[in-house]
Amino acid sequence: MNVQVLADPFGRLLWASTALPGAVHDVRAAREHGIVDALAQAGIPCWADKGYRGAGGTVHIPCWGRWETCPQARRR
Repeated sequence: MNVQVLADPFGRLLWASTALPGAVHDVRAAREHGIVDALAQAGIPCWADKGYRGAGGTVHIPCWGRWETCPQARRR
């Protein structure tokens, strides 16, 4: 099961999607629910894990490769 969740910086739940099959990749689910476009239109920066690589808009991931090879400046 793939459920997308948006939370504020304090961890408070802002929104939760309906469930999609577990085989649906995270970035595809975010696009299908309109999350990527909505964040971009509102200008809201979003930090996500590596499952959202290539999402575009205002979605950022801290490190693309292995943690050990990630530059110190990108470890957040």
